[in-house]
Amino acid sequence: MRAAGGGPSHGWLDTADADDLPALHTLATGLRRDLNAVVNGPTLEHNSGAVEGAVTRIKALKRQCYGRANFDLLRLRILLTP
Repeated sequence: MRAAGGGPSHGWLDTADADDLPALHTLATGLRRDLNAVVNGPTLEHNSGAVEGAVTRIKALKRQCYGRANFDLLRLRILLTP
């Protein structure tokens, strides 16, 4: 994924486009569409891990309460569960 100089290597995207596999064409197109995020994701020190963890916890609580409780109880469980 990185060239010898430390920068991202995009040569394999051109190779994927030249190949005769439609799935690789779709992958290469999607990666090019959001190339900044693809390159910056693993290299930047900032991430959304804490937010994703909180969302996962809330979704799990919501699944546990589905069909059994109203919004008030769900709100209390979200606020009181560590």
